[in-house]
Amino acid sequence: MATTSDIRKGLCIRYNNDIFKIIEFLHVKPGKGPAFVRTKLKSISTGKVIDNTFSAGHKIEDVRIETRNYQFLYNDGSTYHFMNTDDYNQIALQEGTLDAPQLLKEGEIVKVMFNTEDSSPLTVEMPASVVLEVTHTEPGVKGNTATNATKPATVETGARVKVPLFINEGDRIKIDTEKGSYMERAK
Repeated sequence: MATTSDIRKGLCIRYNNDIFKIIEFLHVKPGKGPAFVRTKLKSISTGKVIDNTFSAGHKIEDVRIETRNYQFLYNDGSTYHFMNTDDYNQIALQEGTLDAPQLLKEGEIVKVMFNTEDSSPLTVEMPASVVLEVTHTEPGVKGNTATNATKPATVETGARVKVPLFINEGDRIKIDTEKGSYMERAK
């Protein structure tokens, strides 16, 4: 059993007969009244995101997880296939267990979290950023850039990202997987 002081991003907890992953949290100590923790929880089974508030010191049941490296092989529809990099066993996961499936490129190494009680896969943790090639974007027009002008671009996985006007087709860009936004041009 853990308490609200143990809450951190990525922690998996058992709540309302389901397993949730904490995606955001905020410790709040108001001037009047007791402290509490505001959380955003994502259901592992359904993918639904809920907001919940725990009072300070509240007991939470954490789920013991094990993380293993897997390589993304391919997807067929909404099923994504991964291979363990240690023993080459393959698993198939539904699209709902992935945080950013549109940014997943074949051969990408991800971390898959497993419940240690029944060895079932819980969620897939993407790397912090991915480097993808721009396959289509309109040319930028010079002169109409007051500040921070962006244009839509399609990358090799099919995802659409807003990029600065100087990015052209064929450029490789670094994308933040958490927000799905452009970070910088890759070398």
